[in-house]
Amino acid sequence: MGWNLDNSYARLPKSFYTIQNPTPVRAPELIIFNNDLAKGMGLDLDVLQGAEGVAVFAGNEIPDGASPLAQAYAGHQFGHFTMLGDGRAILLGEQFTPSGERVDIQLKGSGRTQYSRGGDGRATLGPMLREYIISEAMHGLNIPTTRSLAVVTTGEAVMRETQLPGAILTRVAVSHIRVGTFQYAAHFGSVDDLKALADYTIERHYPDIDKNNDRYLALLQAVIKQQADLISKWMLVGFIHGVMNTDNMTISGETIDYGPCAFMDVYNPETVFSSIDRQGRYAYGNQPYIGAWNLARFAETLLPLLHDDEKEAIKIAETEIATFPKQFRHNWLAGMRAKLGLFDENPQDEALIEGFLSLMQKYKADYTNTFLALTFNDIEKTCLYGHEDFMKWYEEWETRVNQQDKPKSDFQQLMRDSNPAIIPRNHRVEEALEAAVEKGDFSVMKKLLKVLSDPYAHTSEQVEYATLPTPSNQPYRTFCGT
Repeated sequence: MGWNLDNSYARLPKSFYTIQNPTPVRAPELIIFNNDLAKGMGLDLDVLQGAEGVAVFAGNEIPDGASPLAQAYAGHQFGHFTMLGDGRAILLGEQFTPSGERVDIQLKGSGRTQYSRGGDGRATLGPMLREYIISEAMHGLNIPTTRSLAVVTTGEAVMRETQLPGAILTRVAVSHIRVGTFQYAAHFGSVDDLKALADYTIERHYPDIDKNNDRYLALLQAVIKQQADLISKWMLVGFIHGVMNTDNMTISGETIDYGPCAFMDVYNPETVFSSIDRQGRYAYGNQPYIGAWNLARFAETLLPLLHDDEKEAIKIAETEIATFPKQFRHNWLAGMRAKLGLFDENPQDEALIEGFLSLMQKYKADYTNTFLALTFNDIEKTCLYGHEDFMKWYEEWETRVNQQDKPKSDFQQLMRDSNPAIIPRNHRVEEALEAAVEKGDFSVMKKLLKVLSDPYAHTSEQVEYATLPTPSNQPYRTFCGT
C-alpha cells in the first residue's frame, strides 16, 4: 500500500498518550479518496482504494509500522480550562513521504478512548465530509491546514438527535501537537515531561533553532510567528474558525478542526456562525485577539524553561507575546495591499484599506465578491456602486494604484493572485452535504471540490459558484459535528 510508517510520538513519556487500536466496524465502504494527496505521500492509489486500503481507513486493519495511540492533551474551551484528549481519534503513526516529510496519519471517528468523556467515539458522515471539503479548500487557498486523505462509511448507525450514518475521516497533518498538549504537560506532568515535549517539538518542527542557546525562547518566537501568519491568512479570505480553543491551535501553524467553521459572505467583523458561540468570543473580528490569548497560554506553559526565576520568565514571555499584534498587523496589511493591487507601501494605505472595509460593512457588501469585482473592474455589479462615499474611495484607490512604477497588467495580476474566484460558500457546502448524506449522490461534492482546488484560476466554471445564497431571515448556523 506504500505505507512507510514510524511513530516518534510514542517515544515521548507514556503519560502523553494511550496505546490503543481503533474499534473495528461492520461494513466499511470508501466514499471519497484524495488521489493527489496520496500520490504526494508515496502511497499506492489503486491498492488503497481496494479492500485492503478501506480496511485500514476503517480501523479494521493496522498497517505495518503503525503504532496506534490516542493523544492526551488539555485546553481552554471558551476560556475554561479542562482535561481533554483524543476522544474519538487514533494516531496510526507518521508517514515518511518521498520528499522526506514526516506527516501524521490519524483516524477520526475510530471509536472510544479513555479520553472520550462519555462520548461514543464515533463520527457521522456529514461532518466528516464537511471537514474534507473545507480542509481541501483551505489547501487550495494556500493556507496551512491539516488535510483529508479519505472518508469511509462504517455500515453502522450513530445516534445523535436521530440515527445517522457513521463515518471515519483519515486526517493528515504535519503533526497534532497543540497548545493544549503543552498545557497538559505543564498541568499534569513534570518539568522533565514538559522539556521532553518541547525538545521533541523543536526537533520535529523547528530544527533550525535546535542549537540556539535560548532554544525554548526561540520555540515561543517561532510559534508566535507561525500563528501571526496563519490567522492573517484566515482574515484575508473571510474564514471564521468558530472554535479557537487552545486545543485547536497547533504548534506547527496548521489550521485544525473544521467543526463549526464557515466563510463570511456579507462583510461584518461581528459575524459568528457557531451555534455554541453565543457570546461571539470567536467572531471573525476577534480571531487575532483570541490568537494572542491562546499564545499567552502557550507562553505560560514554557515559563519553567524560559528562566529559573519565575518573575524573569514572565517578563520574557510577556515581551514576546506583545510582538504578536504587530506581526499579525504587518502580515494582514501586506495581504490587503496585494488584494488591492499595491506592490509598495504608503503611509496612507491603512486608511485606504480600513475605508474600503467600512464601506463594505456599511452597505452590507459581500466580502469575496467585492474584492473580485474590484479585481476585474466590475464595480457596477456591487452594491457599493453609485454611492458617493464609495465613488470617492474608488477615485483615491485608482490614484494610489496608478502612482506605482509598474504597468497596469502587473497590479491586475497581483489582484488576481490575491483574490480568490471561489470560496466554499456555505450554501454550496450544505448543498453538497445534503446530496451526499440524504441521497447518496456524491457528484455534487466532487464537482465542488474540483473548482475549489484552484481558487485563483478564475475560470468560467467557477463563476456559478460565486453566486450568493438566496436571502433568508434565518441566520446560517454551524455545529461542532460531534
